[in-house]
Amino acid sequence: MTFHWSLECSSCTKPRSVEGLPTVCDCGQPYLVRYGAVPPPGTKALLSDRPWTMWRYREWLPLGDGESPVTLGEGGTPLLAVQRIAARYGFEDLCVKEESVNPTGTFKARGLAAAVTRAAHAGARRFVIPTAGNAGIALAAYAARAAIPARVYAPASTPPTILFQIRSFGADLVLVDGHIGDCGKAAHAYALEAGAVNVSTLREPYRIEGKKTLGLELAEQFGWTLPDVIVYPTGGGTGLIGMWKAFGELAGAGWVGESRPRMYGVQAAGCAPVVKAFQEGAAGCTPWPEPWTIASGLRVPGPLGDRLMLQALQESGGGAIAVPDAALAAAARDLQTLEGIDASPEGGAALAGALELKTKGAIKPHERVVLFNTGAGWLYRA
Repeated sequence: MTFHWSLECSSCTKPRSVEGLPTVCDCGQPYLVRYGAVPPPGTKALLSDRPWTMWRYREWLPLGDGESPVTLGEGGTPLLAVQRIAARYGFEDLCVKEESVNPTGTFKARGLAAAVTRAAHAGARRFVIPTAGNAGIALAAYAARAAIPARVYAPASTPPTILFQIRSFGADLVLVDGHIGDCGKAAHAYALEAGAVNVSTLREPYRIEGKKTLGLELAEQFGWTLPDVIVYPTGGGTGLIGMWKAFGELAGAGWVGESRPRMYGVQAAGCAPVVKAFQEGAAGCTPWPEPWTIASGLRVPGPLGDRLMLQALQESGGGAIAVPDAALAAAARDLQTLEGIDASPEGGAALAGALELKTKGAIKPHERVVLFNTGAGWLYRA
């Protein structure tokens, strides 16, 4: 197999062979995928004949010639104008990228489809992941699709519907008294003991590539232009990092102009390490003590991708903001009752963050703003 991409450490820039099952660099930082050639703008013409899934962008993805992805039809999610919410809160152009319609109900399907695809082609025998909930469901489903066993470590406080879904796809579910950081330690130990591929956030290089398709889809849905502002609920950060990577690659290939969106990360007040680091001008995050929020996907006290997230926020001219649980829950209800979007608490956080950013003057009423509802609200109900 000839690969059209390579791997480069995001910190020390040390290269690594694509062969095998890559984890992190010797320096402890994540690898990023680098492509040897970019598709010319004329490649856009090929898209009209392809299914509306994330794999329509195969030239932008780590898929070798003749390889088929492990897929359940992920991606191709709608971009919905939310005119009633816009009118209520004084936005002129407000949209929601609705990720709850993905297989397994969340945006995690994108990253895990890419990670499982590459690992399966490289000969993976089993998988393991720590999860705040939704990534565990996605791994369980895609591992089942690939006929490879999976183990999932989840906090015992994870919503019961999410735990039921993980079990329903046949994964070996282990509950941990603690947060996702504690699950991460358990998953790392299991990977070493059992030879399992650890597909936790940024511990392998391909989940970012799957999440990158969020940015590719936005560009296509806006007619190969980009919005002014993106407001994104931020836990582990692969979506934020992946989109910023996508916008750079698209601009470099001439598919979009040089202007890129301002990126704003939204966290819960009960777990806001990225917000704290951004406000302090730090290069990385200090682990958040005693993290808690009803938005379980935001309960990530020490993200491995902290440096890459902060870099994207700073380079884009955006920022980071924390919202209390009461505000994100109220915003999720607005999305549900005013627009019919079954928003997760994380999706509510995106709207709550946008409202606060507009109040502070960081977002102007006339700007084109995109919020992300990263998952389905029903997953959080008992």
